[in-house]
Amino acid sequence: MALSSRSLAKHVLHKEWEQLSRRERRVIEHLQQRSHISRNINQEFADGRSFGERLSDRIATFGGSWTFILLFLAVLGTWILLNSVVLATWAHAFDPYPYILLNLFLSLLAAIQAPIIMMSQNRQAARDRLEAAHDYEVNLKSELEIRELHDKLDQLREHQWLALIEQQNQQIRLLEILLSEREVTPSCHHDPAVMPGLYISGR
Repeated sequence: MALSSRSLAKHVLHKEWEQLSRRERRVIEHLQQRSHISRNINQEFADGRSFGERLSDRIATFGGSWTFILLFLAVLGTWILLNSVVLATWAHAFDPYPYILLNLFLSLLAAIQAPIIMMSQNRQAARDRLEAAHDYEVNLKSELEIRELHDKLDQLREHQWLALIEQQNQQIRLLEILLSEREVTPSCHHDPAVMPGLYISGR
């Protein structure tokens, strides 16, 4: 017979229903319904992101790639070469040394990129916490199911032992009956009170 959620919580976790956390209650409910609790955390987290969050994740991913580093070095080298050699020859350099405009662009890039990367890291940390909580639910449900399986195996083994003992007792009683019958049968052949004619003729 299936146990209720409260009875199951007290049986497997040895706690009252009110003492359980939200995730433990979720595990107990899935254990009672015998339904799977695992789910795709990455897909759920990706589907729940807004447009700004998806954009910041893409920017953070691109900013931490070799493509961005090589492209950044190429732009930086072109900027310096253009203002130091090519345009400086005709005195038309728009950002001569010490490249104040370039420093301004780099400062703006760092100021914008830093909070975007931090937002992406915060979401990554939130996803890690969600995944850790999900792993806890799956592990707890697996542990409880394994414990329940061990209990059932112990009960089955105990029932088998009891059935075997009962079968042995029946065999022992049957052997005792057979032995008692064998003891009674020879005494009937040699008792003169039972078969006097056979006893006299034997003499």
